[in-house]
Amino acid sequence: MFGSSLVIVAVVAGVGLALLGLLAFGGRLSKFGRLPGDVRYSGRNTRVFIPVTSMLLLSIVLSVLLTLLGWLFG
Repeated sequence: MFGSSLVIVAVVAGVGLALLGLLAFGGRLSKFGRLPGDVRYSGRNTRVFIPVTSMLLLSIVLSVLLTLLGWLFG
């Protein structure tokens, strides 16, 4: 029982990653990493990028997806 649900989760994750890759290469995720709240600093010899808002958004989306998967298969 546990093995079959693990296979389903792995297949869904693989399909999701493939779709995410297609979106990224298609240019649909061009604003990701350039959201308001993402910190960019460029000095003379230094460049710093801290994607605060992008990572917060990614964390929320992954938390919701994993909670739904746990609720469905748990």
